Amino acid sequence: MNRFIEIQLSQQNRIYFKKPKATAHRNVPATFLILVLLLGIANTTRGNWVSFRGNPQLTGVADSELPDNPQLLWTFQAGDMIESTAAVVDGTVYIGALDGILYAINAKTGEKKWTYQTNSSIKASPAIHDGVVYFGDGDGVFHAVDINTHKMKWQFQTEGEIISSANFAGDRVLFGSYDGFLYCLNRENGALIWKFETEGYVHGTPGVWSQPASGPGDAENFAIVTGCDSYLRVINIDDGTQTQQVNLGAYVAASPAISQNRVYCGTYGTEILGVALDAGEIAWRYRHPKRQFPFFASATLTEDNIIIGGRDKIVHALSQETGELVWTYTAKSSIESSAVIAGTRAFLGTTRGMFIALDITTGESVWEFATGSSITASPSVSDGKIYIGTEDGILYCFGEK
Repeated sequence: MNRFIEIQLSQQNRIYFKKPKATAHRNVPATFLILVLLLGIANTTRGNWVSFRGNPQLTGVADSELPDNPQLLWTFQAGDMIESTAAVVDGTVYIGALDGILYAINAKTGEKKWTYQTNSSIKASPAIHDGVVYFGDGDGVFHAVDINTHKMKWQFQTEGEIISSANFAGDRVLFGSYDGFLYCLNRENGALIWKFETEGYVHGTPGVWSQPASGPGDAENFAIVTGCDSYLRVINIDDGTQTQQVNLGAYVAASPAISQNRVYCGTYGTEILGVALDAGEIAWRYRHPKRQFPFFASATLTEDNIIIGGRDKIVHALSQETGELVWTYTAKSSIESSAVIAGTRAFLGTTRGMFIALDITTGESVWEFATGSSITASPSVSDGKIYIGTEDGILYCFGEK
């Protein structure tokens, strides 16, 4: 007879402990232990996908494994195109569409749970923190919606369309607007803490970079924004002052991917760049020798490489350290979807409507699914499932049947 109980919290996390003897006074503590274990680490083991790129550094790496051959589990039809990435928290999927509706969907069944209506299109990916979903719309309104009541908690008006998704640092929420400002608001009440004016649209999501404090105290947090003014800017989140500015040579629609003291992004100048934050300069540049097209997608990071697709119909894998080419994969259409890494595979969509998975070591195609509609949105991964939206307004969920 098996003397151990297995508690499986996700595909990556299992806990084993010895079975108590079948007596009443021993069963109660065992049950209590299970509850403590589940409550104490549920948030870190369920693999929630809380924002556009999955974490504050925008690396696009999932902490949830996927089955070897993901199967279509369900689809959900929104009222218009889906260009944003879904957020998935505690069994609910949150996605915005161009019909101006934020949808909350049951992750297990694909059934609609509730909706929140705005007055304009939603292109920004929702981001979730402490029971509140944050996102902007085409009228420049930034919304904070309570997940429990399904109602507005607060709103903040900017002067331009918001496509940038939100990021968080402590009690602050950060996002960019097409009015040219990077905003920092109080996460609880929406009050403006500071705003920083750039020289162009702020299209991408700001990354959060933490550095040890120079003196006694907590680590210092910085917002890193790559904008349409062609600059990478490092902004102190505490007071909104700029500490670094690096000329990227062309405007950038992508969000920065951050690893230690390096930032990686593609530009509309047909380059992929590795920027050294400690030196405040570009460490390396990569440009395909023949196919020179803009990069719209954001990079994703493996342990040693970066992976990014371009409008040149190619997925490029480069060394993080040197920018040297590791491999390429040629698709049959341009790529604006930012790849997400789950295990040993990178998943992304193409404008031809193919949802594909590539081996991150070799670049070989190992799985694909034809959606029949262009994909500009990026995938999200949670609890052994992967989600992607298409321009015909369908949200797909894949996993193990």
